[in-house]
Amino acid sequence: MKRCYLNAMAMLSAMGDSPGKVCDLLRSGQPELTLTDQFSPGQQLPLGLYDGELPEIQFSEPKWQSRNNRFALAALDQIRSQVNTAIKRYGADRVAVVIGTSTSGIGDSEAFLNQRAITGQVPDEYDYGLQEMGATAAFVAEELDVSGPVFGISTACSSGSKTLASARRLLRSGLCDAVIAGGVDTMCHLTVQGFSSLEAVSEQLCNPFSVNRNGINIGEAAALFLVTAEAEGVELAGVGESSDAHHISAPDPSGAGAVRCMSAALADAGISAEKISYINLHGTATPLNDQMESRAVTEVFGTQVRCSSTKPFTGHTLGAAGALEAAIGWLALRESLIPPHYWDGESDPGLPAINLVAKSTDEKLEYMLSNSFAFGGNNISLILRRL
Repeated sequence: MKRCYLNAMAMLSAMGDSPGKVCDLLRSGQPELTLTDQFSPGQQLPLGLYDGELPEIQFSEPKWQSRNNRFALAALDQIRSQVNTAIKRYGADRVAVVIGTSTSGIGDSEAFLNQRAITGQVPDEYDYGLQEMGATAAFVAEELDVSGPVFGISTACSSGSKTLASARRLLRSGLCDAVIAGGVDTMCHLTVQGFSSLEAVSEQLCNPFSVNRNGINIGEAAALFLVTAEAEGVELAGVGESSDAHHISAPDPSGAGAVRCMSAALADAGISAEKISYINLHGTATPLNDQMESRAVTEVFGTQVRCSSTKPFTGHTLGAAGALEAAIGWLALRESLIPPHYWDGESDPGLPAINLVAKSTDEKLEYMLSNSFAFGGNNISLILRRL
């Protein structure tokens, strides 16, 4: 089977918009989320907001004018030269775009619909297309003027990871020679208030795997990759997917679906569990996810492999989370960095013991694994290998 490589990586989130900033923050071990009631009037919540400048979109059509697309453009600009080289080399018809999202332009639609509630009319500049789940993928393709396969993936918190699995399938099928793949999700009232209604949001910095854990922090992010069969960057060595369909929002408490996808990723990579040096956990800090994931990790890897959840640094970025955490894994391999696990250090006696990284460690790694477990039991594990 054709090997697949993540040649170039771009990211922006609450951690910043450059690999250097991200590495510095991870090494400091101090998350910097924003305490605000902007998306939850009357209730202050820590949110993983990106506060940097975003580029303007040059297209005039209203359907392209969303914050989600500006996030995508900001990330794309970080790897524009490598992408342009790939387009020139392979041809515009041989370059695909696959973007995962769960919000698309919903945040912008909220503002337009609020105006309708006040005035009774939808503003002329509103276009429903800006919130379609494929809108950001279509925007990136339009921005790059490429004509290979273009589609969005929206499988909740596994969306971003799923794009990398799809990119590999596109390359192996011969449908294209390069793929721009990743995840983009931006903050909106719908997600913050929706998760609040599920009683899944914490009013403090999230506390994964602690006996005191009480919910997630919502975040926003973009993470994009240039994916080709050229051996450069980091190899996407293994992919494992499963669907346990246990419940619309709660994971299977047995962890069976997570066990299946981690085991499948190891088999796909052709390696044993002992080869994995670090796991980036899904680690949402909700009671059920952390219980399930610790059980599954212990079953597949035992208690020695080093693990951390980076969500206290980014918030849970939903449709972008899998791509963002793959980008953190990309950095971990390239920069010889094991990200720390930020929590209060109070273990839950009801959870199997896993080896949570107390502080950032500089160490050369060969393989790492990243987990994404979404609503409905839609699970995926990615294994990345250092070249």
